[in-house]
Amino acid sequence: MYVLFVITVLALLGAGAWRDIATRTIPDEVNALLFVVGSLARLAQGPQELLYSGLSAMMLFLLCMSLYSRGLVGGGDVKLITACAIGLSPSDCYVFVVATALAGGILGITYLLFSRRLAPMRLAKRTSILKRVIAVETWRVRRRGPLPYGVAIAAGGAFVLLHPGNF
Repeated sequence: MYVLFVITVLALLGAGAWRDIATRTIPDEVNALLFVVGSLARLAQGPQELLYSGLSAMMLFLLCMSLYSRGLVGGGDVKLITACAIGLSPSDCYVFVVATALAGGILGITYLLFSRRLAPMRLAKRTSILKRVIAVETWRVRRRGPLPYGVAIAAGGAFVLLHPGNF
């Protein structure tokens, strides 16, 4: 059962990260499905576990909303973090936040390095979707556009799911 949960959540996180890279938005459907899958997984462990996860997710939501109100993170990022947190125990939620922050730091450093190194890409009309995304990201990096922080959130969530209870 846990394997099915992990596969489902990883697929949803991947879809959210990919969409965030491509459009700088995270679909509400991804967040809703993560919330439902996480809630069901925690409920399967007992109603008290769901309550604890809900409380830690609510605290994380309030923290992220204060960051959102200052323009430091996007609204989709707040929803994705909260949706991920509902499926985690409070201790795993802490690891998730730390892993996400580290992944966000790596993402930021990568963007800073690439902003000085990337040359503009010219693409022919018929190229692959990956080449198009790379070209758009190159354009965004050179203009210091916003980071696709959904990638960092997905990396933090994947880290916690693939290393359960080791901390």
